[in-house]
Amino acid sequence: MRSHLLNDTTAEHYRRSVTEGVERVAAKLATTERPFTGVTVDALSPRIDGIDLDRPLHDTTAVLDELEDVYLRDAVYFHHPRYLAHLNCPVVIPAVLGEAVLSAVNSSLDTWDQSAGGTLIERKLIDWTAGRIGLGPAADGVFTSGGTQSNLQALLLAREEAKTDDLAKLRVFASEVSHFSVKKSAKLLGLGPDAVVSVPVDHEKRMQTVALARELERCAEDGLVPMAVVATGGTTDFGSIDPLPEVAGLCEQYGVWMHVDAAYGCGLLASLKYRDRIDGIERADSVTVDYHKSFFQPVSSSALLVRDAATLRHATYHAEYLNPRRAVQERIPNQVDKSLQTTRRFDALKLWMTLRVMGADGIGQLFDEVCDLAAEGWRLLAADPRFDVVVEPSLSTLVFRFVPAAVTDPAEIDRANLYARKALFASGDAVVAGTKVAGRHYLKFTLLNPETTTSDISAVLDLIAGHAEQYLGESLDRAS
Repeated sequence: MRSHLLNDTTAEHYRRSVTEGVERVAAKLATTERPFTGVTVDALSPRIDGIDLDRPLHDTTAVLDELEDVYLRDAVYFHHPRYLAHLNCPVVIPAVLGEAVLSAVNSSLDTWDQSAGGTLIERKLIDWTAGRIGLGPAADGVFTSGGTQSNLQALLLAREEAKTDDLAKLRVFASEVSHFSVKKSAKLLGLGPDAVVSVPVDHEKRMQTVALARELERCAEDGLVPMAVVATGGTTDFGSIDPLPEVAGLCEQYGVWMHVDAAYGCGLLASLKYRDRIDGIERADSVTVDYHKSFFQPVSSSALLVRDAATLRHATYHAEYLNPRRAVQERIPNQVDKSLQTTRRFDALKLWMTLRVMGADGIGQLFDEVCDLAAEGWRLLAADPRFDVVVEPSLSTLVFRFVPAAVTDPAEIDRANLYARKALFASGDAVVAGTKVAGRHYLKFTLLNPETTTSDISAVLDLIAGHAEQYLGESLDRAS
């Protein structure tokens, strides 16, 4: 079995195995005609359940043949231009190359003696991102597994910086369309069930700062402690961006930690055309960025940035076997001092490779393209009497629903849209997401693929309308 260990004696085996795997994936990408096959859970489960993991195949080719049957054939392919569902981007080749390198070398980014150059590369990228945001010379940060972890750590720092030890008094303010991880983080941090105050949004799904000011004032009047305001730089459902300068002003007025969840909108940091849409982010105390959403990176690649590096001490614990206190005096850069994780992948390498090959402008150009595409998609929807579109996009998300002329029952329209989404997924012709707006079911395009065209959007809208009309026709037949 030692022949399977990656080392100096097995380098050729490694080369052959990885090359064979890459060739399989490349062939699949080149011939994929739909984003999904439409396979069902009931159809796929028996194939996987029938595999005896205690009986290995002992052959890479045989395992890849099996993998074709249980995974590659039926995977949901985000690179396809008609995958329009969630915040999953197609990935750039330099980042995939970085993924291959980091997996093989397998550095762990917790301590210097496990990562050496990897530590310095990650720190350089943190400095670069903080500079793009404009956080100032005292900024710092650390890579994380994703936006949820970044938001959790940001709120941990805010909790520790708050001026009370009574957790029951702490309040976090976030818009009613903010990410669910805000409430989840509050629970994990031991805050009370009423700790997260939901702030209403305007017709563009942006936090109402007048309402925020009112809630902050009420908090003070009730003897409670405002712990943090979470502004969103690109909501998951709508791509809406809260009015960051106004939110920053209120945070400064009330002495509240300002966190910006820019997991989605961080692509604007590289934008050549739309950077001003996220102005005000430089006034935040902490910022979440997800490179695996809008920098076209493979999962996972995220980071938390902070204005004041000293606040990261709240995540620091010392262990003699890992990062003893003397390492600080010896100026040994151990990233575990900043992180909620201990063992941690060298995900920063993917972004490093991307920037060194493509440059920031290359990333920004791709993100600008999907923002432009969303604007064109919005115009199509606004002009199409079959659909109701909710809000003009700030980023690359469109929320809409099919509204038949002959049907007025909102519940029946809900069912038609739900059916259309499920039928489209089952067909494999396209994948779209869904959400609720004012209690009603809507559909969602999350446009993160520059290869998607307006023709793709038009074709998918026709498919949606066809499925919905089919459902309504069958519904009428059943009722008659």
